[in-house]
Amino acid sequence: MSHIPDELRYAETHEWARLEADGTVTVGISDHAQKALGDIVFVELAEVGRVFGAGDPAGVIESVKAASDFYAPVGGKVTAVNEELNDSPELINDDPYEYWILKLRPSDKAEFGRLLDAPGYRAAVGD
Repeated sequence: MSHIPDELRYAETHEWARLEADGTVTVGISDHAQKALGDIVFVELAEVGRVFGAGDPAGVIESVKAASDFYAPVGGKVTAVNEELNDSPELINDDPYEYWILKLRPSDKAEFGRLLDAPGYRAAVGD
């Protein structure tokens, strides 16, 4: 069974999103996703300043099993990336909710509200 924190929102593509006090959205992959990928060996980080639409590929996560696209759960401009993942991508396996991948300034705040809540995500992944 995957750990699915109640305070986060989730995309059906297994990204989590947290709305911060400053209006930005912090994004990472869910525990379910990191378990499915296995040992993560590389994370392709987006460039700060890049703009994505909701659902756009925002990078790649590679594991010993597979490579998988990582999607922006909401549209917006990248304001920060977790540089720590350049040298230690496996940190996501240790704690996928602590080791975020990017932060976005959303272009449409309503998109965040359309993401799945924790019960909805649990139902989607069968947990």
